[in-house]
Amino acid sequence: MKIDLTGRTALVTGSTSGIGYATAEALAAAGADVVVNGRGEQRLADTVAALREGTGGAIRGVAADVGTAAGAAALIAEVSDVDILVNNAGIFAATPVFEIQDEEWQRFFDVNVLSGIRLARHYAPRMTERGWGRVIFVSSESSVQTPTEMVHYGVTKTAQLAVSRGMAQALAGTGVTVNSVLPGPTLTPGVREFIADRVGPDVPFEEAERRFIAEERPTSLLGRLIRPSEIANFITYLASEHSSATTGGALRADGGVANTIIP
Repeated sequence: MKIDLTGRTALVTGSTSGIGYATAEALAAAGADVVVNGRGEQRLADTVAALREGTGGAIRGVAADVGTAAGAAALIAEVSDVDILVNNAGIFAATPVFEIQDEEWQRFFDVNVLSGIRLARHYAPRMTERGWGRVIFVSSESSVQTPTEMVHYGVTKTAQLAVSRGMAQALAGTGVTVNSVLPGPTLTPGVREFIADRVGPDVPFEEAERRFIAEERPTSLLGRLIRPSEIANFITYLASEHSSATTGGALRADGGVANTIIP
């Protein structure tokens, strides 16, 4: 199977590191023109330069905080149309559920849920006019297996599944597909810091990773953290022609962490 995205334009939010960066890299390697997004101008410029050097692809960057209405509008003003939208921007944190204040609940909802809603609301109707498009929400296995240490994160990831499914139903028969991807624990810079905080900063990371999986994600069938490129490969498939019969799905790339058959 050869994935060729030549002639397609893809937007990946939150793409200066981790899964977002790996996804932008994979889409560019498949031939897509890629728009990367982050909040910091310098970090975004560095990301664009690195991706151009690594893939030779057509890469541009747009600095905008998509977790706000103004930021999403600014991004849309810069990029009026795309063929592939990857809603990857997101935040997480470990906080006891009864200590999470209203403003934190709201912030998680704004960044993890409303960012994708705002962008899809603009781009998806334009995709239908051309009869082809891909909208992909990067959710989490936490959407079906709420983590006790970050309930607010889990709630927003579950919400993404409902939004994705509802949008797919609204776009039935248009040639535009909408899906959610459910990564498991993935080796991103944020997760590395998260594990160091929980296991201890003085523990070598290889040992910290082993302990974290064994003690906090024991259902993992991989027995290790997933690498960002493994999630990016799945997203790239969903962004391609080959996934034309896949829509309205909550698709797992979780290493078997979610101890369930469905989704």
